[in-house]
Formats: sequence, structure tokens, C-alpha cells
Amino acid sequence: MSDAGANVSTNTARPPLGGVLETVLYYDDQDAAERFYSDVLGMRLLGKEPGRSLFYRAGPSVYLLFDAKLTEVAGRLPPHGARGCIHTCFVVARADYERWKRYLVEQGVEVISEVEWPRDGQSFYFHDPAGNLLEIANQDIWPE
Repeated sequence: MSDAGANVSTNTARPPLGGVLETVLYYDDQDAAERFYSDVLGMRLLGKEPGRSLFYRAGPSVYLLFDAKLTEVAGRLPPHGARGCIHTCFVVARADYERWKRYLVEQGVEVISEVEWPRDGQSFYFHDPAGNLLEIANQDIWPE
């Protein structure tokens, strides 16, 4: 891990971060990933590089899916691949939480765990075709 910024004194005030623009997950089978994210989750496909990547809109953020093998080599972007189970969480309205769980089960998606969080938050976990751990939660799991 980088030590950049450790014990650095500066006269420049820290500018604000605007939020998370992109989230990246990796796959081994683009067709399976596209079917799952487009057809099962209903995310809007923004673009596709055949055999390389898929770009989706997820609320105000962009959700990127890359072929895991192709991101291990430096190119226009630095290497950024990851192996193993990666996690991301989608937020849904409290009124839609149970509907999402029921819908995914009807689509053949196994809900592997469900958690009741403090502050009346709820979430459940499932896998995408690449084995990434996905979560759907209501907005109450984190304070504002």
C-alpha cells in the first residue's frame, strides 16, 4: 500500500470528494455477465467492448465490468485486475427490498445470506455468474 500523503504538511485546503463515480467488477464470461446485469438486474447498458468490457448505469454511478485477464497487463490504463470474490452493494427503497429478494429468487438467483443491521437496515447477499458477492440493501444501513 502506498504511503502517499502520510505525514505531509500542506498549505492547500483539501477539496471535497463528490462521491463514487465508478465501481469495477471482473468476469471470465462476458456473455454470462451481460445476461445477468442486463436481463436479471435490469441495468442500463451504456456501452460494450466485445470480449473486453461492459459499461452500465447504476443510479448516479457507472458500473464497469472487465474481463479479468485483460486488466492484468498495462495498456492505456495501469493494471487493475483483481481475483477472487469482490463485493459491491446496490441500494433500493425500503418498499422494494422484499420485492427484489422475491424477484431474484424467481430468476434462479440464490440468496445466500440476509442481515438485519442496526438502525433498522436490511440487506441480502447473492453471487453474480463470475462469483462476485453482490448485496442489495435499503438505505438505512448507513447514517446520512
